[in-house]
Amino acid sequence: MNFRHFSLSIAAALLCATSALAQNPPANPPAAPPSMMDRLNAFLGLGGKSAWTPEQLAAMNKLRDAAMKDPYAYNELHHLTDNIGPRLSGSPQAQAAVDWVAGEMRALGAEVTLEKAMVPHWVRGEEKAELVSWPGQATGTKQKIVLTALGGSVATPPEGITAEVVVVKNFAELHALPAGAVKGKILVFDHPFDKELAGNGDGLNAYGNGVVYRAAGPAVAASAGAVAVLVRSVGGAEFRIPHTGMTDYAPGIEKIPAGAVTAEDAELLANLANQGPVKLHLTLTPQTFPDAQSYNVIADWKGSEHPEQVVIVSGHLDSWDLGTGAIDDGAGIAVSMQAIHLLKELGIRPKRTVRFVAWMSEEEGSQGAAAYMAEHKAEFANHIGAIESDLGADHPTGIYYAGKPALGAYLRPLSAVLEPIGAEVLSDSTETGEDIAGLTEGGVPSFAPIQDSRFYFNYHHTPADTFDKIDFKHLNENAAVMTVLAYALADSAEPAPR
Repeated sequence: MNFRHFSLSIAAALLCATSALAQNPPANPPAAPPSMMDRLNAFLGLGGKSAWTPEQLAAMNKLRDAAMKDPYAYNELHHLTDNIGPRLSGSPQAQAAVDWVAGEMRALGAEVTLEKAMVPHWVRGEEKAELVSWPGQATGTKQKIVLTALGGSVATPPEGITAEVVVVKNFAELHALPAGAVKGKILVFDHPFDKELAGNGDGLNAYGNGVVYRAAGPAVAASAGAVAVLVRSVGGAEFRIPHTGMTDYAPGIEKIPAGAVTAEDAELLANLANQGPVKLHLTLTPQTFPDAQSYNVIADWKGSEHPEQVVIVSGHLDSWDLGTGAIDDGAGIAVSMQAIHLLKELGIRPKRTVRFVAWMSEEEGSQGAAAYMAEHKAEFANHIGAIESDLGADHPTGIYYAGKPALGAYLRPLSAVLEPIGAEVLSDSTETGEDIAGLTEGGVPSFAPIQDSRFYFNYHHTPADTFDKIDFKHLNENAAVMTVLAYALADSAEPAPR
């Protein structure tokens, strides 16, 4: 999940290195849910013209209820995670996932296309670190440090690097160090994840405030003369598990090995370094191969009246390799597949085409999305809406929308449909998903489920992102939001405002 990549250009990274980090703007507050009378009026078509007839609203209710009972999404996700496993772009498992999802969509009767995309092919390799010298060290001992390589990291020499550690909490502390203080050393950014912010339901901003160190850390550290960089894992779980994710290198600045260290070990390093010199031996052996050929999986459930007009339901098929990608983003794939499955099961052919897209390589640069945008840019006028799910599988409270303000009023009848599952909130947002961002920028109305993010970053990008984190009821609630919204956009008399 890179819901926002939070990547920094080198100019922005160097700015961060020479000044205090700017505060993230507050997230758009969710719009107040409609009153009971508003929902009743919307359902009955009172208080303003509805985009849907009573018969269409009844079909949405049937789709919602079917989604809440049907095990299809849960079973498909179980196979994707346990049987196929991690799906790092360019890997054999990513290709196996492409083939399997395409086959499942063909079995539903959808028209399937594999859309070529050239994607990164990076392999993790060995990951090892240990303290070899520190204050209070018992003679003849070493101490293990738990870490993982960041995506795209270069390797250390085969024998590893042994160097003194310098620990800072942020870019401002780094800037305050004397000139040359980091030269030839391993720089550690010990920036804690804001668990209180995440616990209050704003996991995305908690993630964004920390992930800048993962993204810009190598460029900033190399500019200061460091031989390697470690960042405190960007996540809320402190069970000594590391949190990976993509990092950035900047043109003209030396590439240095980059890893994420567990929260516990980041604090250990900070404590010991505050007492005196600490030396760490670090070995990372990732390899970067030439870009590999992969595919977006596109499956069209053809419209009955305007098949050339499409509504996208989507998630990204790739995942990081520490876990099996259940919440990031197998869940998004499964609930999008469920939308097509339920339309088939209930014998519904909306006026417009519902297009399932399994995006490839979102985690390593969204190359699949870029391929789609290049291939279909001339068709954006016929893209009626795009939905992406990429924030896990916990309870959804409603729908984010990006586009014209009029979308809020347009969607209001859906609040009544989704209220029985607690998903009636409608909230405008500047972003709805990394992979559909190009469509949003092209004027296509875009949407995403508003998902509970309090616990998502405990597991995201870690070895704990596995199928046991999936709750059947919550997954089906997400499928209900996806399916109802897709049908509503695809079958309305008039397209969504744009």
